[in-house]
Amino acid sequence: MFYKNERIRPPVKQLNFRHLLYFWHVAKSGHLTRAARDLRVSQSALSAQIRHLEGYFGKALFDRVGRRLTLTDFGETVLGYADGIFGLGQELVATVRGGMGQRVQQLRVGAVATLSRNFVDNLLRPILVEPRIRLSLESGTLEELLGRLQVHNLDVVFSNRPVVADSGRPWRCVRIDRQSVCLVGPPRPGTARFRLPVDVAGQRFVVPGPSSDIRSQFDAWCEKRKLRIEVAAEVDDMAMLRLLARDSGAITVLPEVVVQDELRDGRLYRYCSIPGVFENFYAITAQRRHPSPILQRLLGHPAAAESPVRRPEAR
Repeated sequence: MFYKNERIRPPVKQLNFRHLLYFWHVAKSGHLTRAARDLRVSQSALSAQIRHLEGYFGKALFDRVGRRLTLTDFGETVLGYADGIFGLGQELVATVRGGMGQRVQQLRVGAVATLSRNFVDNLLRPILVEPRIRLSLESGTLEELLGRLQVHNLDVVFSNRPVVADSGRPWRCVRIDRQSVCLVGPPRPGTARFRLPVDVAGQRFVVPGPSSDIRSQFDAWCEKRKLRIEVAAEVDDMAMLRLLARDSGAITVLPEVVVQDELRDGRLYRYCSIPGVFENFYAITAQRRHPSPILQRLLGHPAAAESPVRRPEAR
């Protein structure tokens, strides 16, 4: 029960959907204080609403683990129904705010902070020139953006990491692009081509951070060839990786799109692609009865290759 030293009250006559809404917010946040702040009610009032709901059901919805609330098995069941009820309601609001059938339509996009700004700009450029579309773009961690996507505050999240759907979060994850990872650096003297792996020896490298899939692939590529490289810097953020590629004088490991402008004006030179090393780009959406027509058109671009990500089978 919500407070272990209190008895659950006898069931009231009719389910109060405001109580259910408050439960839904507490269950999503896992914290009473945070949910109370989001709902703009006092913590004591929110506690009372949850107790009323437990009284209606005659069963406990939460257990306390330290300062955090965890759902009971019954609470998990109730949350599944609440997701359907309020998720659909927020989808309705998102659809109306998105402007379906109106003169100006809105597209709300989230992009993970580690994603190339150039890639996002290239992808969104076709709709930026349309006066009847208003674009909202947010940056953050994948987890933060997925939370906003789940409650329909975003229409799509662009990521360089896939996500796996489950019963609580039935994501649709589509690979929209795949790009080779390159070695780039300052222009080389003479006209000799950069040779792999011979010309790697003795060079200083700027590489993505350890959590990056590119870094994992590059490390595996070097290990297979028994190459030991000198790492001058490792960076998670693609914007900073771009600056270091331009200013450090070292060889940088990244997708070509990240430094497309520097390559075009000659400040950087593309030495070569790294065989078998790629970065994948994904569009993640929540299941909706009425998907955004702008988003459908954007993701229906011929360059987009659909590749739904499924949970791997246990072995």
